[in-house]
Amino acid sequence: MRSRSAIALLACLLLALAVVACGGGDDQESAGVELPEGCSEVETPAPKQVNLKEPKPLKPPPEGSTASVETSCGTFEIALDTKGSPKTTASFAYLVDEGVYDGTSFHRVVPGFVIQGGDPKGDGTGGPGYTVDEPPKQNISYTRGTVAMAKTAVEPPGRSGSQFFVVVAADAGLPTDFAVLGEVSDGEEVTERITELGDEAAGETGTPKAPVTIDRITIEDG
Repeated sequence: MRSRSAIALLACLLLALAVVACGGGDDQESAGVELPEGCSEVETPAPKQVNLKEPKPLKPPPEGSTASVETSCGTFEIALDTKGSPKTTASFAYLVDEGVYDGTSFHRVVPGFVIQGGDPKGDGTGGPGYTVDEPPKQNISYTRGTVAMAKTAVEPPGRSGSQFFVVVAADAGLPTDFAVLGEVSDGEEVTERITELGDEAAGETGTPKAPVTIDRITIEDG
């Protein structure tokens, strides 16, 4: 019979997106790490305390809108699924407008799986102060380029705060539990650069070998 600690570790490895139990690690610096071409040397951002209330009503951006994610490794764009995930995209757009993502990091980089960011605290335990629920469609596959919202294993399917992940595997093999934000529509090479900073020694925490910052996210209406 497995011990409780072994079961907990297995849960982290299977879902690998638990916001609290499997968060990022300590502060890092880029010094001594060979960065991929196109990545800048940066320091780990200072934690931010965010405590917002859910806006009502939640109004998604116009159909065809994209989010431009400016990082220390370049810029990639997300085609937002405003039609399929109106509440999720509306909350994301609100957080963008509030500057929640600016000056944060990709605290979790797991090669062959996902890159995860959007935590204002930077350690995998933070959020915006509220959550929204939007059960994902059952026919969703989390394939390369899919952008979805992270949640803990104990939260209901489709719950999201501010943390999001980008799938960098052909198929992440995840259960249909995570609200879909959209798809990477441009700059896939940037997400690949970020993936190169993954550290096998970090295990399921995915703490990157050097900091990768999210400098700013902006949304362009469709």
